[in-house]
Amino acid sequence: MPRRAGSTTRSSARLTREGIVAAAVELADRDGLDGLSMRRLAQHLGVDAMSIYYHLRDKDTLLAAMADAVVSGIAAAPAEGPWTERLRSLIMQARATMLRHPWVVPVLQGRGEPPPAVILHIERVLAVMRAGGCSVDLGHHAIHLLGSRLLGFSQDLFDDTPDPSAPPPPAAWAETMPHVAELAAAVTHDGPLGGCDDEREFAFALDLLLEGLERRRLG
Repeated sequence: MPRRAGSTTRSSARLTREGIVAAAVELADRDGLDGLSMRRLAQHLGVDAMSIYYHLRDKDTLLAAMADAVVSGIAAAPAEGPWTERLRSLIMQARATMLRHPWVVPVLQGRGEPPPAVILHIERVLAVMRAGGCSVDLGHHAIHLLGSRLLGFSQDLFDDTPDPSAPPPPAAWAETMPHVAELAAAVTHDGPLGGCDDEREFAFALDLLLEGLERRRLG
């Protein structure tokens, strides 16, 4: 049905930066970043595209605001318990958030500077560590050590997403690369080297890092 005359003006008058960003997050969750454009966002909101530019000057500004809004939604760490358990909970909450909004990861990776919410998240990580008796120096090392895991994702060496069409490891590997062949035969996943359970592997690496940091704190 054609929009009635004057409806765009009335809708634009109610438009806010927060509302635009929330609608953009909703659109990206549904269609991915490839499905997000200023024109499609304007259609989604029922307004003229120029009214969006009044609040957000370009798409890059919009993406930064979207990532900031999502990271801001990460639940805080528990108030009680050992610092390693509190930090683990905070990071796994971050992971749950990233899994709900997978498009945020490439947005964060493509930015030169982190949005304000990421800095605030790091502040919460350091606050947990300092309250648990960790030194400033150990906190500094932890930020570098944990890297992207602070936000619930990790940069793997290769893409091990399960591929049902992938051929099994060549038989020749048993002679030329016996340890790789042994690993491929031992795991129960699909793929050339075993498509891993990403959640389990993430938690395993996180636990290992936190245990190591705690030993350093005690030492």
